[in-house]
Formats: sequence, structure tokens, C-alpha cells
Amino acid sequence: MRRTFRFVLALAVLLSFIAVSNVMNDRAEKTVFAQAEPTGKLAEVIARGSLNCGVSGGLPGFSYLNPNDNSWSGLDVDYCRALTAAIFGEVTDTNLVLVPLTAAERFPALQAGQVDVLMRNTTWTLSRDTDLKGDFAPTTFYDSQGLMVRADAGVSSINDLNGVSICVQTGTTTELNVTEAFNALAFDFELIPFEASSDTITAFEAGQCDVLTSDKSQLAGLRYGTADPSLYIILNDTLSKEPLGPMYNEGDAQWANVVNWVVYATFQAEEYGISSANLDEMLASTDTAIQRFLGVGDPFNSLIGLSNDFTVNILRAVGNYAEIYDRNITPVGIDRAGNRLNLQWYDGGMIYSPAWR
Repeated sequence: MRRTFRFVLALAVLLSFIAVSNVMNDRAEKTVFAQAEPTGKLAEVIARGSLNCGVSGGLPGFSYLNPNDNSWSGLDVDYCRALTAAIFGEVTDTNLVLVPLTAAERFPALQAGQVDVLMRNTTWTLSRDTDLKGDFAPTTFYDSQGLMVRADAGVSSINDLNGVSICVQTGTTTELNVTEAFNALAFDFELIPFEASSDTITAFEAGQCDVLTSDKSQLAGLRYGTADPSLYIILNDTLSKEPLGPMYNEGDAQWANVVNWVVYATFQAEEYGISSANLDEMLASTDTAIQRFLGVGDPFNSLIGLSNDFTVNILRAVGNYAEIYDRNITPVGIDRAGNRLNLQWYDGGMIYSPAWR
């Protein structure tokens, strides 16, 4: 009996030792993974000392280069800045290179490595996700294609547009969508293609076409840039779904994690109520979830290959999703209350971050 007891006791001690060893090994593996050197695209960007970010450059609200002072603004530009801050800790005049690209240029530029990521109001589609061998980060703006006409044209819907001419940007999903919509109605129409969105609005203002079609956000931005936006109206008709977001080349899991979780960080910060204005106060929070998100304590955030405080760097550079949206999209006439898909999930929208744990 005494021998049996000693055997059971020895076995229990052995099993406990094995269990403790396994836990220590797991922790060691996680620590090694967290401290792993950047690889692939992330390593390339760090070695270069700058992020090459593909944008439009001619679309107010998303990416716009002001010709008066050469300053950049827009939601897409802010996500370029967010990614730069996450990688380098801050945004400077040298570590972010914004590369203006037309719709036709953007995919070849990404595939050739001329840009590291596209932040260029690009729609997530099956063919782009597969045939172009691209991957998409979380959607940063849920959009739809629409139609813009002159306010004095007496038009109330697409049903009034038989026989019109339509300005459209070539190399985009809008060409196919508008063609399918008008063919379904058995309408006569003429497409007038242009290389750049700025050319489409110039032609539309000059009367070269009756209708301008694009994503509704782009129509709002282009209308905002005209001398008198009240001269034009965007019809209520919706031709398609257009989820817009960052795109990068497939095959690099670490780079995908970096881009994806930078976007998610702006979503999660809004959910937690953390902004650029109250960041310092939140850094002193005793809430463990907020501490983990801001990289206070355990090196949790470094699991994706960035510094543990990369979320803090993002917030200092551009703020949370609400700040980015309100700074760029609301001024062109698309507030979140009227565009509910871009509200947080708990307000009935689609902005949703996976669990930060």
C-alpha cells in the first residue's frame, strides 16, 4: 500500500513537471515569435526607410493633392499615414512616399512592386482577389455606385435616362456596372471614357455628357470640388456594392497581418473610446483590455512584427476611425448618419474589429 502511494505521488510530481515544462515552452515559443525579425515586404519597407503608398491624388475626401500648397488630405491618405506610423513610429517628410496612380496604373504598379500597398478607393471584387493575385485589408469605406446629373435636368431617377451620354472613368468597375444597369432597362446610352476622375468631372461640367457615374463617395467628392456644388445632384439609385479598402499582393502573411491590424486598430480605438485627444489619459487606464490594446505591459501587439505600441503611434498620427472619417469624408457631404454602413457595428453599421486578445 505504501509502495502504491509512493508510486502515485511520484507519477503526480512527474506529470506536474511535464505540464509546467510545456507551459514554459509555450511561453518561450510565443516570446520568440513576438520578437521575430520582420520578413518579406515589412523587412523591405523598413530597410528602404519609407513606405510607397499608392493613392489617387485627385479625389477630395479620399486622396487629394491641393495644388495651392501641395498638401495631401483624405481618408486613403490617412491610412497611408497610419501604416507608416505603425511601422516607423511616426510620419515624416521622408518615410512616406505617396504615389498618385490612375485607375489603369494602380494594379500593374502594385504587382511590379512600385508601391507596397494600394490605398486608392479600390473596390474588393472576386477577380481582383484571385486573377490579379491581390489580397484586401478590411473595408475602410462601404460605398455604392451612383449617378450624378445636373439639378436643372428634370431627372429624378435612372428611369429618366434613356438615350443619355455618360462620363465614366476607364479601368474601373463602374464601366461594367453602368453598362449592365442600362442594358437591363433596354436603354440607349453612350459611354464616354476618361483616364482620370478629374477628367470626368471637367467633361461633365463642360456639358460633354449628360450623366457622370462613379462610386457615390467619389461623386460627392468631385461635386464638392466644383465651383458651385448646388448645380448637381446625385440620384438615389444604387447600381452596385463597392466595398473600398487597402489592397496588397498575396503570399506575404506577415505583411497582410500588418496592414489588416493597422486598419482594425482604428476601428477598435473608436470602440474603446480612445482618440488622439484623450490618448495620454487612456495610457494611464487600469482597464486590462485598454492596456493590452495600447501595448502597456506584455508584448502582445508585437506578435504581428511591429513595436508593442504601434496602436499608440497610429492614434498620435491620425486618430481613430471616427476622427479619420469626420476629418475627410463628412466635409464632402457624406456624414455617417446618412451613410449607416460606415457606422460601428454596435450602432448598426459594418465597422467591426475582431477581438483584440
